[in-house]
Amino acid sequence: MAMELIEQVEKLIILNEPTLQFAEEQNAVDPHDGLTLFGPHSLGQPSHPQTPTYIVIGTPEGVEHFKKWSILMNKAVFMPQTSKHRLWPPYPGFEVAFGSKWNEKPAWAPTIDRSALIEASNKKDPHERCFAVVEKFMDFLEKTKKLDYQVGVAICIIPDEVWKNCRPQSQIAEPTDSGISAKRKKSRKAGQLELFKEYDPEQYHYSPDFRRQLKARSMQYDIPLQIIRESTLSEADEDPISRRRLTTISDRMWNLGTALYYKSGGKPWRLNSARDGVCYIGIAYKLGEAKTNSACCAAQMFLDTGDGIVFLGEDKPLYSPVKKQFTLTDSASEKLLRGVLETYKTLDGRPLKEIFIHCRSEINPEQWQGYQKACPENCKLVGVRVRPERNGPRLYRIGTRPVLRGTFWKVNERSGYLYCSGFKPRLAAYDGWETPVPLKIDIQYGDASIELVAKDILGLTKLNYNACRLGESEPVTIKFSTAVGEILISNPTVTNHRPNFKFYI
Repeated sequence: MAMELIEQVEKLIILNEPTLQFAEEQNAVDPHDGLTLFGPHSLGQPSHPQTPTYIVIGTPEGVEHFKKWSILMNKAVFMPQTSKHRLWPPYPGFEVAFGSKWNEKPAWAPTIDRSALIEASNKKDPHERCFAVVEKFMDFLEKTKKLDYQVGVAICIIPDEVWKNCRPQSQIAEPTDSGISAKRKKSRKAGQLELFKEYDPEQYHYSPDFRRQLKARSMQYDIPLQIIRESTLSEADEDPISRRRLTTISDRMWNLGTALYYKSGGKPWRLNSARDGVCYIGIAYKLGEAKTNSACCAAQMFLDTGDGIVFLGEDKPLYSPVKKQFTLTDSASEKLLRGVLETYKTLDGRPLKEIFIHCRSEINPEQWQGYQKACPENCKLVGVRVRPERNGPRLYRIGTRPVLRGTFWKVNERSGYLYCSGFKPRLAAYDGWETPVPLKIDIQYGDASIELVAKDILGLTKLNYNACRLGESEPVTIKFSTAVGEILISNPTVTNHRPNFKFYI
């Protein structure tokens, strides 16, 4: 037993923190450093937004909060020197970090009556209340078609009470209406009209989650959304009304600034280790809301440039309650991959040399045959299962510090455990809330070096443009698979899907 343990320890590898590329091909490990010193990767390129054009939709109070926040976004924010100053570094101002001026005044700032919005969010039926709230935002998004300028991003400010009430498991203590019976709801969902009451039967086919529904339905206007809770715009580390604990103002400035720059068309950074012609595809499954064995499938494709492409599969995979696994038929997996590659051709079109498929679930032989049929000639295809291993083995360091981020425990030539969370020397801290959980990596099909696969996955943890962080606990192919799947799958009647990843985060 002792000899076996020694042999396993000898297989430990500490991977270097992947570097990022910024303006003028300058490199840095931490995006805070790279943006402050060099500016964003797309600086000087046609995609760089000189002055992002944005609109703000919210209650009068919410819109006013963001206008004040916009003034601060152009200023430097320095926090008092503490032991966590490396974890939450100073924010240098939007123009310094992103090379473009942030307009302090939005191009358009329509307001929603606060009392009407709160009343809508307190309806008893979850589908009705979410639909009623989303409709108030959709009314203004519809009007953007008549504007004489192109909107880069729409910022939706929502009261915390709306955020709390409009989620799938939300419970309303004192609803503003009596709701409807399950039988009546079923008939409405089937399209049965009623004699005395007008209603939109489509509301019962949308997700009862505000964020998922608004993201899905707004894609028809070709405007990325940034949804912000009012408490996020608080100028303190704790919102006095919601009692929500917040990170420092500088951290929130960094996160919102990065997300808004990306959704306005810019590219904050790209992986310096990216290999030309290599792409990574994350497969996402989602079980239907009805308790059936049917499910839907979506795919996210990430290129060496950092661009993301999203595609919804046409065929429904099967779900096994016993194995708790999703499966795709030969033809379904072939159509899924072929559809992703066709979408890629319209947006990029460069020849691909290698395709890595990442999936939480096991890839069965029938699925793999379908992927192989869709794979282009002279292109290498590798199938990798990537999943957090919460109940498996753990590694610990002597002392009080957790395991280093980038620690890779190589089990064999096709399997290993990768710690994407853990102690980060650049930050001199561990920024997580629990004992670091490793990712179990298994190369199920194809030939590839397990060390190279682990390095690629560690690099993909740095492509979350919805925040400004040194690295996430999961690669972007896996981390956002559930979120993307929920937006697409929980709104089955929405057909105007956009292929660009910025519409989903």
